[in-house]
Amino acid sequence: MKISIITVTFNSAATIADTLDSVAAQRHPDIEHIVIDGGSTDGTQTILAERGSRIARWISEPDGGIYDAMNKGLRLATGEYVGFLNGDDALASPDALALIAAAATNRPDAVFGDLVYVAPSQRSPLVRYWRAGEFSRGALRRGWMPPHPTLYIHRRAIERVGSFDSRLRIAADYDYMLRLFADPQARMIYVPSVLVRMRIGGASNRSLRALIRKSREDLLVLRRHRVGGVMTLLCKNVRKLPQFFSTVAPAEASGGQAQRSP
Repeated sequence: MKISIITVTFNSAATIADTLDSVAAQRHPDIEHIVIDGGSTDGTQTILAERGSRIARWISEPDGGIYDAMNKGLRLATGEYVGFLNGDDALASPDALALIAAAATNRPDAVFGDLVYVAPSQRSPLVRYWRAGEFSRGALRRGWMPPHPTLYIHRRAIERVGSFDSRLRIAADYDYMLRLFADPQARMIYVPSVLVRMRIGGASNRSLRALIRKSREDLLVLRRHRVGGVMTLLCKNVRKLPQFFSTVAPAEASGGQAQRSP
């Protein structure tokens, strides 16, 4: 089973090596790693060139923002399952993609798992632990969503869902996931393991203005897909609070049995 990983990056020289190394260390044998760089000027391109033998394909050119770059990656990906790993994040262990592949044996529409947030200057200590939990249709209205960097989608579902809405500046990934998870015919598998280590400080939470814009866009896409409104948005934000008080047990970080979501 070929798994495509798309890494979107811009001026990530301080972190991109960790990202590339975490993919290169995977034990799963069939990986297509695609890197879409937005024309970095900080040395990112040099690092990509030095590790070129580990990357299936990389391009560096100006783009229309992160979601335009993600759409470029989708058009290039040829794997049966496709996921995204940003240029300041890393796969949590060498078994992360093997766990995805094992969970996808019966070809569900999507597989997802857990994620931990770490300090921006290093891959530890842990700041937050996002335990996704199993999916149910009603959970969307209660503000549930999986961590997008842990989500791997089957090609048939990608063809059905389409591309990211690049008119949205912050919440296009949420819009994309709602299109996927709101489909009553879609089959999802939850892997109860930490799959990704994500550095804090992303575009959606780096300023009050960004938080306000994200909330507005989240509400827009909730109403667009008739999943909910203000109360769902409130629940979505409240659900984040326990993440700051959770700890990761070793068994959870290293592996687990996949669970089928209804």
